[in-house]
Amino acid sequence: MTTTKENLANPGPVGLCGFALTTWLLSLINGGFFTAQEGVGLVLSMALAFGGIAQVIAGMFEFKKGNTFGFTAFISYGAFWWTWALFIIFFKGETAPAFIGWYLCAWGMFSLMMFVATLTKPKVLSGIFFFLTLTFFALGIGDGMENHSIVHIGGCLGLVTALGAFYLAAAEVINESFGKTVLPVGERK
Repeated sequence: MTTTKENLANPGPVGLCGFALTTWLLSLINGGFFTAQEGVGLVLSMALAFGGIAQVIAGMFEFKKGNTFGFTAFISYGAFWWTWALFIIFFKGETAPAFIGWYLCAWGMFSLMMFVATLTKPKVLSGIFFFLTLTFFALGIGDGMENHSIVHIGGCLGLVTALGAFYLAAAEVINESFGKTVLPVGERK
C-alpha cells in the first residue's frame, strides 16, 4: 500500500479574514463611529456569509489538517456570528440588556480559554485573543449595564482585534507566497 501526503492549502487566512472584516465592521458601530441604523444591514450580511459560513468552512479544513485549535476557533466564532445575526434579526427587542451582557461575557470566557491555548503559538495570535477577550468583556459589561461609553471602548478594542487578525492572515498568505518571513508573527521558540 502506498501512502501519500496530501498537500492542503492553509485555511487559516480565509477564517481570519472572515473574522477580521466582520469584526471591523461591527466594531465601527460599537465604537460609535457609525450608528447601528447606518451599518447593521451590511454587518448582518457579513456575519452570515463571511464571518459565519467562511469561518465554519475554514474550521472544517483545520479539522482535516488535525488542528484542534484552528478547528475550535473557526467553528466557534463562525457560530458566534450566526447567533449574533439571528439574534439581531429575530430577538433583539425581546431580550433584557443584562442577559445580552451575560451572552457577551460568556464569549469573553470562551475567548480567555482560547487565549491561554495560544501561549505556545505565535505572539500575534496571542495578541488577537488577548484583545478579543477584552473586547467581549467590555461589550458584555457595557451592554449589560446599558453604558454606551463602555460599549465604545469595546468597539475600539474590537478594531485592534480585527487589525491583528487581518495582519496574521496577511502574514500567512504573503509569507507563504514569498517562501520566507516578510511579515513576522512572533514565532515562539
